[in-house]
Amino acid sequence: MRKYTIGLYEKAMPDVSWKEKLQAAKDAGYDFVEISIDASEEKIARVYMSKEERLELVKTMYEVGLPIRTMNVSALTKYALGDPDPKIEARAIDIMEHAIELAEDIGVRIVMIPGYDIYFGTSTPETQQQFIKNLKHGTEVAAKHSVLLEMETMENDFMNTTWKGMYYVNMINSVYLGLYPDVGNMKNAAVQYGNDEPQDLKSGAGHVAALHLKETEPGKYRDMMYGEGHVDFEEMIKAAWEIGCRKYVTEFWYHGEEDWHKNLDYACSKMCAILDAQE
Repeated sequence: MRKYTIGLYEKAMPDVSWKEKLQAAKDAGYDFVEISIDASEEKIARVYMSKEERLELVKTMYEVGLPIRTMNVSALTKYALGDPDPKIEARAIDIMEHAIELAEDIGVRIVMIPGYDIYFGTSTPETQQQFIKNLKHGTEVAAKHSVLLEMETMENDFMNTTWKGMYYVNMINSVYLGLYPDVGNMKNAAVQYGNDEPQDLKSGAGHVAALHLKETEPGKYRDMMYGEGHVDFEEMIKAAWEIGCRKYVTEFWYHGEEDWHKNLDYACSKMCAILDAQE
């Protein structure tokens, strides 16, 4: 039995049925899938799915033999928790609350939210205070439902390192709030600041619930396959392992490739080889 679990980001696959997605992930060697709640209305609608739809999704997981265990709520980039527009703020809070409720119903353990106070706008002391207020509220909702709310290190200065994320974790001080770092974003931040990203990751010891394994290069934060960028996955996985992280997700995107199954096989085998070497 593995000492870790490895998941596949849903967007690495085409828009086929959940049964097909789960089966493809299982066939490639993954342990679970990370569901996407992005800013499209189609994906946001998932957090409002009926009880019958939720039950059907759970049945599909059991039928295939592979669960959905993490959730990526990237919709909170467009609808940011710190946005000064009251309508956008209200939408963000509603999405977050319903995402946590959905997670409890379908067995998701981790709800990941982006580490932004605001993305499409200017960060100010006011947006930062609003983010803190709403993050605290989200943590309380997560505690109510026994779901972990985890912040991802992102690509702008607000929260592109684990150390920055820990400021908010320590401030709110709840077992239900932690970090879900993205190694690609952290690598670009390390180049920008001249810091050491494995040591930065270790600053989150005791609070890192999972790790996004994503490739990047300076100035580029997505749409890359492993080996095309500058992330040292061996050293980052080693650092994560040393602080007790045992859940990992490969994050890359499907772009119409006919042989997309091969990308799943490659990503899973490459990262599992590194993870299997950990002691």
